[in-house]
Amino acid sequence: MLKGISPILPPELLSIMCEMGHGDTLVIADGNFPAASIAQGSRLVRCDGHGVPEILEAILKLYPLDQYVEKPVTLMDVVPGDDCATPIWDTYAELISKVDERGRDAIGTIDRFPFYDEAKKAYAVIATSERAQYANIILQKGVVFENEQID
Repeated sequence: MLKGISPILPPELLSIMCEMGHGDTLVIADGNFPAASIAQGSRLVRCDGHGVPEILEAILKLYPLDQYVEKPVTLMDVVPGDDCATPIWDTYAELISKVDERGRDAIGTIDRFPFYDEAKKAYAVIATSERAQYANIILQKGVVFENEQID
């Protein structure tokens, strides 16, 4: 174990996040997402037993969001006709607001199949046991600046 790093982040994921560069993307997938098939061209990390919000919160403490794009966070939009509430999105906005001054404005949405296409380009996909619908999220990595404090 390490101090200051959430124990829910497996060593493999910490290594992957260190390897990633500016602009690389990371998918945190809900339990219904086809994580294994989407990750065939990248890496799959299993975080079974955990939900997306707790994984997201742990990652955001270590992972800078891209400062040079308008929407470094992407959610899968609700399919038209699917009568589904997305209260988990409010949780995401709260977590992102803690680390990025843009808050909710840093979050964009794209349709289901374009989301899958973007997810296939990701550096890694994290599979969770999240049961909320439309809980998938893509994070684009930013830069740690030389004068930025690293705790």
